[in-house]
Amino acid sequence: MDRTNDSPSGRGRHSQSASEPLNCPECGSSSVHEDLTRGERVCGGCGLVLSDHRIDTGAEWRAFSSDESETRSRVGAPARYTVHDKGLSTIIDWRDRDTSGRKLSPTRRSEIYRLRKWQIRSRVHSSMDRNLAQAMSELERLASQLGIPKPIRELSALLYRKSIIHKLVRGRSIEAMVAATLYAACRIRLKPRPLDEVADASRVDKKKLGQCYRLLLRSLNIKVPLSNPVDYIGRFASELSLSSKVQLRTVELLEKSRDFGLTIGRDPLGLAAAAIYVASIMLDERRTQREIAEVARVTEVTVRNRYKELVLKLGIDTITQV
Repeated sequence: MDRTNDSPSGRGRHSQSASEPLNCPECGSSSVHEDLTRGERVCGGCGLVLSDHRIDTGAEWRAFSSDESETRSRVGAPARYTVHDKGLSTIIDWRDRDTSGRKLSPTRRSEIYRLRKWQIRSRVHSSMDRNLAQAMSELERLASQLGIPKPIRELSALLYRKSIIHKLVRGRSIEAMVAATLYAACRIRLKPRPLDEVADASRVDKKKLGQCYRLLLRSLNIKVPLSNPVDYIGRFASELSLSSKVQLRTVELLEKSRDFGLTIGRDPLGLAAAAIYVASIMLDERRTQREIAEVARVTEVTVRNRYKELVLKLGIDTITQV
């Protein structure tokens, strides 16, 4: 049965989006098959054609390998905030070869050299572009050293661009502002890094970094979620080579401590370190307080004090400090 639905309800279905669920107006079936070769949408129950003459949004060419797909594609890479010009400008290659791979003649090579020089100057022609070029280079270096994923890098670059628009960079160190935006992006994406760690990697004073971070929050009206000790567990446990069981037990201890109000007014780094210490002892994967304190960037005294509070409040009497 192949009947095009000419009823008003059928025309309404014809205008619906491809991602919107459909029900057949004849039999009520939700089993709808899409025939891409004919551009039709057909009911799987009664065979009614729900819509036809659909537009194919895919490419008009075929490719059987990734290399062939790249050569036939006529679009470039997506725009990226981590590139100062968002990746939209052109680049003249340095290899001095033509499209066939042959070397250029000396006359042509000197001409390409002059074109390349002016092309680079045209890419970075304003003070804002020069600032962005230097800042994005520093951002890539800092993010690579800290192991920050690409989505957080993009958010950090976006925050830095907003700070330039609001004229927050003027009179301040580019390295400090880049580090502050990266620290803020990590906290917004719930992948926080200790302030000391970011300051050490960026070679910026911790006090100056904190000032730039607070300036970003005030000027750009950024809503940063409160720091949660659970957000640090995965990275700390990975650096200490602890198993997933220890991580799960640590999360359970932190949830119980939150119910008892132990997280109020406590440093999340110290609380996370103490919970890892307790969980490692409970599951016989012991790590010393010094090892955990070095990873969490807190003092051994902080780990010891938070450890005593956890053991006392949660009633873990079987654990003895070693």
